[in-house]
Amino acid sequence: MRRKHRKLRDEPELDITAFMNLMIVLVPVLLLSMVFSHTSIIELNFPTGESSAPLLEDESVQLQVTIRKDRLLVSDSKGGMIGQVEAIAGVQDTKGLRELLKKVKARLPEKKDVVLLVESDTEYQTLVSVMDAVRAFPTVVAANLVYAELFPDISIGDASSAPPATTTEGGAG
Repeated sequence: MRRKHRKLRDEPELDITAFMNLMIVLVPVLLLSMVFSHTSIIELNFPTGESSAPLLEDESVQLQVTIRKDRLLVSDSKGGMIGQVEAIAGVQDTKGLRELLKKVKARLPEKKDVVLLVESDTEYQTLVSVMDAVRAFPTVVAANLVYAELFPDISIGDASSAPPATTTEGGAG
């Protein structure tokens, strides 16, 4: 009689060392290559159209910055042109606007609000750049770069409904 010997078969072990090494390298590389987006939110106030009781002299004047294709116009609500800043090579001169608004802020230090009147075909990046220029300006305080406040309360309106500001000879620009 023949005996059947079964050969003992050992199950081969899975060698996952190479796979584990790959995961150890791949996971940190993927995490480091992620792009983290930073989103800033600016609170905007829309004009209500209601007139309030007369306030202090500097608060009764509504400061307006009108964004046109070729220039930025700074005026007050009473129709007075404060100044204009011409665009340079088709790009709005936000540095010039910031300098003009610093002079206005020196005259009206308690004023915090401004109305941006925007044409309908204004580019988004132009609007954001003007808003940044209107809100604050960089300055050095105690050897640190900080942003000093200009007019942080921004309202947005349509420039097409606003009357065109008239320029005067010898106006700032």
